[in-house]
Amino acid sequence: MKALITRKIGMTSIINDDGVVNAVTLLAVSDNTVLQHKTIEKDGYNAIQMGTEHGKNLSKSVAGHVKKSKTTPKIIREFRVDDITEVLSVGSKISADSFNVGDKVQVTGLTKGKGWAGTIRRHNFHRGRKTHGGRSYRRPGSIGSMYPQRIFKGTRMAGQLGHEQVTTRGLKIALVDTENNVIGVTGAVPGPRKGIVILKGATR
Repeated sequence: MKALITRKIGMTSIINDDGVVNAVTLLAVSDNTVLQHKTIEKDGYNAIQMGTEHGKNLSKSVAGHVKKSKTTPKIIREFRVDDITEVLSVGSKISADSFNVGDKVQVTGLTKGKGWAGTIRRHNFHRGRKTHGGRSYRRPGSIGSMYPQRIFKGTRMAGQLGHEQVTTRGLKIALVDTENNVIGVTGAVPGPRKGIVILKGATR
């Protein structure tokens, strides 16, 4: 299992050997520490729990939970695995060198939150006419008929835009800098700068 908890730095571009310029997203990698193993017998599923960065004021419950790993992680995430016997022991550290250039990966992050938005911005609705007596400039239009007297679930209307978990697949590792603990991924990655990004080896 290849997986890391990273933070998004930003985007840049690199030039390949054939002269093609590729857009690359840089991810900062702090050492990831294995905190706990979860098994089918005890927890109902196989998973590995990892933490990264340094937390200052951990609660007593969290401090007791991570005591065996001898770390004080700020961020804790969990990754499902098929076989728990193949993963690293508690306290082991994983860094940027666990990935190689050319590896296929998928990234998961929270998209930028853009607040409450109307249907034009949120769903790309067309604007109504502004001339000849038109008054529905940015209104959503009809949201249902007389029967049934309710609005169907999933009707496209105004609402919260962004701040949702998105997974982008089909990306590749473009560079691995072990000295600066930075990994470069081809293409765009969801989320703002300094946002938490989960980097995993692609399963398909």
